[in-house]
Amino acid sequence: MNHPSEHKSFFQSKGYTIVRGLVKPHEIETMRQYIAQALNPLQAPLEYESDVGYPGAPVSREELGGLTPRRLLHAFSREDCFRNWAKDERIASMLTMLFEAPPMLSQSHHNCIMTKAPQYSSVTSWHQDIRYWCFDRPELISVWLALGKEVRENGCLLCIPASHRLNLDRGRLDQFLFLRPELPENKELIDQAEVIELNAGDVLFFHSRLFHAAGKNETQDMKWSLVFTYHEADNHPIPGTKSANYPSIALEDNFE
Repeated sequence: MNHPSEHKSFFQSKGYTIVRGLVKPHEIETMRQYIAQALNPLQAPLEYESDVGYPGAPVSREELGGLTPRRLLHAFSREDCFRNWAKDERIASMLTMLFEAPPMLSQSHHNCIMTKAPQYSSVTSWHQDIRYWCFDRPELISVWLALGKEVRENGCLLCIPASHRLNLDRGRLDQFLFLRPELPENKELIDQAEVIELNAGDVLFFHSRLFHAAGKNETQDMKWSLVFTYHEADNHPIPGTKSANYPSIALEDNFE
């Protein structure tokens, strides 16, 4: 897909679209250099694999591998290279087309560098991000930048195309709002999953209602991804919820 209208049509149908090679190698290298420095020594704020309790994660921070970082938090506040990308015209113009309205950057959700490590990384089960976000409308878009090769072997994303348009009965989800894989109707849905393989510089735009998952990193190298989430200016976070913890940031002044 090369024309913007093709991306829009695909996104509306499938719930995601990929822009290949959107970010240049020198931009990727600048971000990777910062991340390497932020990981050694570890620079807070961050989340450990042991904090989430997902399958395969260490049970506690005291256990072997318990201090394996899962993601570096508050990416927008960390470094100019991340702030510049979060407000980049390439993102702003794409989101304006997909939303058909000016986009706002949420500082309360994602806003992080995913650091999927070998050996102690966990499995992320099938879920919708909107399950724990609180906005007037469940219409947000996340922008996932691959900072290296992302394939099934190192735990790339999987998604169920068109699942952003589904309205599932509550009984099809477990107590944490993950899909219950033992149910035949959910198994049929999961069998439709697509593997989202990316190269460094590829950017995935995906809907907050899209069911997605990810496996463990079975390679010897850490996988890094930069993720920000956006909403329309008139789609407000619900006061008093986590979604309203930090003010959102307008992008339109960046590309007018």
